[in-house]
Amino acid sequence: MTEHRRPPAPHAAERARTIAARGGRAALLPSTGDTSEGARITPLLHHVHPSGNAMLLMADDHPLVASAWQAPRAEVTAMLEVADHAPVQLREPVRGLLWITGWLRALDGQEARDEVLSVVDQRADPRLLDAGHGATVLRLTPASMVIADAEGTSSLRPEQFAAATPDPFCAHEDHWLRHLELSHRDVVSMLAKHLPEELRGGHVRPLGLDRFGLRLRVEAPDTDHDVRIAFSRPVESAKELSVELRRLVGCPFLAQTGQAQSGTA
Repeated sequence: MTEHRRPPAPHAAERARTIAARGGRAALLPSTGDTSEGARITPLLHHVHPSGNAMLLMADDHPLVASAWQAPRAEVTAMLEVADHAPVQLREPVRGLLWITGWLRALDGQEARDEVLSVVDQRADPRLLDAGHGATVLRLTPASMVIADAEGTSSLRPEQFAAATPDPFCAHEDHWLRHLELSHRDVVSMLAKHLPEELRGGHVRPLGLDRFGLRLRVEAPDTDHDVRIAFSRPVESAKELSVELRRLVGCPFLAQTGQAQSGTA
């Protein structure tokens, strides 16, 4: 009996760093464990540093800000959820979630200014100008992290997160996949030949791209299936990526590199 092998994929810490680097939509969840929609808090701005620390900007009059100032040691426990949304319109758009649980502290004075400047160095967002002018800077120091996506659910230590790096294509992935969806449906159809036979009748959509391969979403009448199509080797540059994509769609001069692995996530 042949053992089914999953295609190679980025490890959990790399996938978590990639979700954090993309920014995504964020929500703060209370330490009470209430995860209902009404209990979710949307910050004005969030940014997750490579260390795993997160900066949050909240309106001065938000009750959470008052709780942070009034709590013993000026810290409250909280969980930040960062959602990774697909760059194309899907009926189930969230393709991954990162949860960061830790201690939330309100900053003021020079500490708040230093935190804002550390974010500006990585991300110049005009909303940062509101810090100290109607908005309070908070810092979430992580104790634990969890990532959940089509590859599985994994717990991470903050030091594992900090030691990893985002996928080399994460800054360009959204643009490339939207272009594939809108302008190259013929290419998507050619990629569909790598799907398992039972999934080829569904609506195939480009879902993700990383250094290990391409991910497709098959929207079937009953449910959705995420399938990873592996490259012949991990790629690090746009040139290497172009070679692998051409091979997957069957360009004759690249046929000798062999067939990609594929598997249902």
